[in-house]
Amino acid sequence: MMEQYTLFQRKNILSVSQLNSYLRQLLESDEILQDIWVQGEISNLSQPSSGHLYFTLKDTEAAIRCVMWRNTAARLTFKPREGMAVEVHGSMSVYEVSGQVQLYLDMMQPAGEGALYQEYLRLKAKLEAEGLFDPERKRPIPQMPKLIGIVTSPTGAALQDMLNTIQRRFPIAIVMLAPTAVQGSEAPPGIVNALTRINQEAKPDVILIGRGGGSIEDLWAFNDEAVVRAVAASAAPIISGVGHETDFTLTDFAADFRAPTPTAAAEIATPDQTELLGIIAELINRQTNLVSEKISDLRWDQGQLQKDLERLSPAHKIDTYVQRLDELIHRLDRGIQSDLERKKLRLDNFRQSLRGLNPQAVLQRGYAIVTRHKDGSLVKDVDQIETDEFVKIKVNRGEMDARITQIHTGES
Repeated sequence: MMEQYTLFQRKNILSVSQLNSYLRQLLESDEILQDIWVQGEISNLSQPSSGHLYFTLKDTEAAIRCVMWRNTAARLTFKPREGMAVEVHGSMSVYEVSGQVQLYLDMMQPAGEGALYQEYLRLKAKLEAEGLFDPERKRPIPQMPKLIGIVTSPTGAALQDMLNTIQRRFPIAIVMLAPTAVQGSEAPPGIVNALTRINQEAKPDVILIGRGGGSIEDLWAFNDEAVVRAVAASAAPIISGVGHETDFTLTDFAADFRAPTPTAAAEIATPDQTELLGIIAELINRQTNLVSEKISDLRWDQGQLQKDLERLSPAHKIDTYVQRLDELIHRLDRGIQSDLERKKLRLDNFRQSLRGLNPQAVLQRGYAIVTRHKDGSLVKDVDQIETDEFVKIKVNRGEMDARITQIHTGES
């Protein structure tokens, strides 16, 4: 037992550890609290790598923290899950480190699914039958949103996570917050009003709705039928980021896209500016190369057109005609020269022949030319001349006058 204090002391002052120890002794000395059965719903269930079970046992008005050690948990014939109604047996004590009153369990059995989880399943089946969760209703999320709406608590960590993510990934986007409570009885009408207001007043390209993790009771506002219907009726596509990755609410099914966390919802809603800058740089590089290639092609075409223009220009034709004229003149010169050479050769031949036919040359060989004296005609035949007619006889070195005294006919 704890140390006793007398009335003569100034104060009965206890340390925290003494107080917690005293409470533990009180609880562990109570027979009822050391052999107790309790019924409730599992919430905030956690089973770390150590194998121990930690969860909160709740009803509609209160909650108690429960612990089940690994050896006991290993003997369970069912898998505890969030929202499950169970009956547990154990003893009450105090975790002195934190002063947490806990129920240490040595037995646990299902008591049927909890009322909240049953309501969750009932409403899910109802809305699913109406087609609110059909994939065909899902709208695409815009790749480059100009205005992003956020429906969440203005004081929650989820808002800062989403804002930081948007600022990091796509800082040029405008963000509009529709603040609302996300837990408690005022949360469902607040969420519906925030969705209606932001759709009508801001008309965002996409809306992010969400909050951080919690128990099924903490997240129950996002299972409210009015909230789910408001999400399905939203004019802008909605990305739901409620709770943690393992948390599923009816809002997730009605939204156009379900993200595992609020941060992931902001990532899905925004492109990464680093990737965009890389794409832009690549497009600029490709465009620069295309322009360079086009300029090169145009320069080649210009060169070809310049050549065609020069070929078709009058100056080019004149140059061509001048060249053709030069060729013709050259061919004409060569023809004339060749013809002159041929004629010169013929002339030489004629000259040679004439030289051989020259009467003077014949005379030099001993022949004579006889002409009639009276008319100078050449005497070629004896019939041309008469007896006693005078003739001239031309020999090599002169000529002589003679009279024909006798004519002989026939061969001599």
